[in-house]
Amino acid sequence: MKQAWYRESLVYQIYPRSFQDSNGDGIGDLPGILSRIPYLQELGVDVVWLSPVYASPNDDNGYDISDYRDIHPDFGTMEDMKRLIGALHAAKIKIVMDLVVNHTSDEHPWFQASRRGEEPYKNFYHWQPKKRNWTSFFGGEAWTYDDVRKEYYLHLFSKKQPDLNWDHPQVMVEVQNIMRFWLDLGIDGFRCDVINLIGKETGDPNGRFSPILCGIEHYLNHPKTHRYLQTIRDEVISKYDCFTVGETGFVNPDTAMQYVDEDIRELDMLFQFEHMGVDNYYVKWFMRKFKPIRLKKNLSEWQHAMHQHGWNALYLENHDQPRSISRFGDPKYHEQSAKMLATMMFFQQGTPFVYQGQELGMPNASFEHLEEYRDIETKNIYKTGKKLGFSHRRMMKKIRMMSRDNARTPMPWDNTVYAGFSKAEPWISFTPGWETRNVQNESADKKSVLAFYRKLIQLRKHSKTIHYGDYQDIDFGNPTFYAYRRMLDQDEWIIVCNFSNKPHPLPNYANWSDFNLVLSNEENQEMMSPYGARVYQKK
Repeated sequence: MKQAWYRESLVYQIYPRSFQDSNGDGIGDLPGILSRIPYLQELGVDVVWLSPVYASPNDDNGYDISDYRDIHPDFGTMEDMKRLIGALHAAKIKIVMDLVVNHTSDEHPWFQASRRGEEPYKNFYHWQPKKRNWTSFFGGEAWTYDDVRKEYYLHLFSKKQPDLNWDHPQVMVEVQNIMRFWLDLGIDGFRCDVINLIGKETGDPNGRFSPILCGIEHYLNHPKTHRYLQTIRDEVISKYDCFTVGETGFVNPDTAMQYVDEDIRELDMLFQFEHMGVDNYYVKWFMRKFKPIRLKKNLSEWQHAMHQHGWNALYLENHDQPRSISRFGDPKYHEQSAKMLATMMFFQQGTPFVYQGQELGMPNASFEHLEEYRDIETKNIYKTGKKLGFSHRRMMKKIRMMSRDNARTPMPWDNTVYAGFSKAEPWISFTPGWETRNVQNESADKKSVLAFYRKLIQLRKHSKTIHYGDYQDIDFGNPTFYAYRRMLDQDEWIIVCNFSNKPHPLPNYANWSDFNLVLSNEENQEMMSPYGARVYQKK
């Protein structure tokens, strides 16, 4: 396996609106992030992934961009952005930004010119004289009539997020110029938003109408997408020391290899969502009981498929996903669950991604009232559910478990009135329990989730075996334990995680006297504790 700096890095995702407010308006900003660089250094962060800070009407919290070369005033200025890039680099931390080019805002000058039929922007977007029977990822229809152009335009997400037409050669030119602009400013790569949706053909759905993802066969992993990404790799990415990670929903190991195979490298790695689907049916709003064996099977499959051929992006949380501890852990064993899940994931092969607050063991926000949620997807799904006959109570149960706002609450730094995040009331409420589960408290507690993450990160950082070694499952059919080996040359590690709320004897996976216990979330070493985790290294 080829070595690369991004394969040996820990990436920390910052959702700027909720990380640190510097000017007292209740909204996080770039100077706020800059002030917290010492915290990132102490945690062991190598790369910061910054969710969108571009100019935007904020219909979808910044993923609807109106100017790719400017900063939204809520976050600061372009000068603030340049200072942040410089300060991070001075701290030996790289920075990756979101590349959101499946769609723009409907307030982007390109779309405004396109709806007026002005060249060269007339066909920058997908226009049709008749409405196609497609549905949006956010619920509702995906084609909306425009009163100016007198045609329908495509939006796979919000109607204020019209999809770009990548068949237009000038769209490719503009995207490449945007990428060069930011790379020349010093950023170190891109997280490519919904990148496997950019290739499209227009047509009616094949088969019976469905209120969920109708028409997906016309754009999901379309062959055109590979041609577009190969061009970007050749013309831009190959010219810089950077990396790309693609957000790619509905891929399996076979389709993933078409993007990340070492011989292809359209993307350096990708975020797959199969393991995010082990507690739901196809889409997250149709929930089912979580069973650890499903998670183990999926993660193992990706480990074996990517080894020596591609590269995994290891994650349990991000700005679009509920908190992992609320999905895969046990509230009765909150801290143990948080530590066990981290151990399970971050000793596998791949680049680990930590989402802000994950290192504190933050749970879901689980707001009681719909009015407390800010997310457009959440509000649209509620409307769609009601139209389909679901009760308010049932929809709120789904939202409290799966809303994106569960992960978008402010970062709690201390136990002052607004948790050290701001001097004013934040744009969204805090996650319950922030008064004790915050950076100040956990920094002072050697047994906290934060302290455990710091140990885990340092342990991983200095091991070539964990970065590049072989992966081997142990006792694969066991529904209680997730155990695996990592091996490189004569070095061998064994990771054992107990997904049960009961203690169990430590299985006889090795002659344990030949191994050192180098990390554990347990105090009693005689038995595997509920949600216990252990990392052994051969002596």
